[in-house]
Amino acid sequence: MVFTTFAKNLDMKIINLSETNSIINQYLAEIRDKEYQTNRLLFRNNILRIGEYEAFEISKTLDYECRDVETPLGVAQVNVPTDKIVLATIFRAGLPFHNGFLNIFDHAGNAFVSAYREYTDAEHTHVGIHVEYLATPSIEGKNLIIADPMLATGGSMELGYKAFLTKGTPKQIHVACVIATPEGIEHIQKTFPDDKTIVWCAAIDPGMNEHKYIVPGFGDAGDLCYGEKL
Repeated sequence: MVFTTFAKNLDMKIINLSETNSIINQYLAEIRDKEYQTNRLLFRNNILRIGEYEAFEISKTLDYECRDVETPLGVAQVNVPTDKIVLATIFRAGLPFHNGFLNIFDHAGNAFVSAYREYTDAEHTHVGIHVEYLATPSIEGKNLIIADPMLATGGSMELGYKAFLTKGTPKQIHVACVIATPEGIEHIQKTFPDDKTIVWCAAIDPGMNEHKYIVPGFGDAGDLCYGEKL
């Protein structure tokens, strides 16, 4: 596993999964391909599979205990996780990504927030983030996984995190995305607690265009999953 750290924060772990060869690179190649993107079902499925992959990697960081499990032929000792997990996502692009995590952490609590970008100028170069909906269980003492496919500026991730904090203080925070930018990662390092936050990325791209879309990226995740919006 390769750890890449940005800015001056040497405590927060940034994990770029594409730096190690694995099947996740095949999923990335397909979701980036503009011809492949014409099939929404296949696109959503790959977003989901990247979520499953990242969830499996996150599972290695949890606390475990040994339990006795009675089988038809005896008793087996199995190490099982003891951490309580809340899976959080940001509407609407995060839904298939969230489902990938839920396939792995099927006993987790679930939290949802709407945080969407609003351009504040006619040229669509300045972006504001609007939050208007929150549904979440308590996150007190739990592992909070915030799953959002695109970590561009980091603004929606920060506001979503602050909304979830109204329901408790988590034990550990995992910021999970498909593609991130250095600017988005630096924003997380400035606004999240460095001693208990890990950022997971399937890839880190060089930056954003003037409209704050990740380049080369793969486009608008929500539109590619569900169709264009007005």
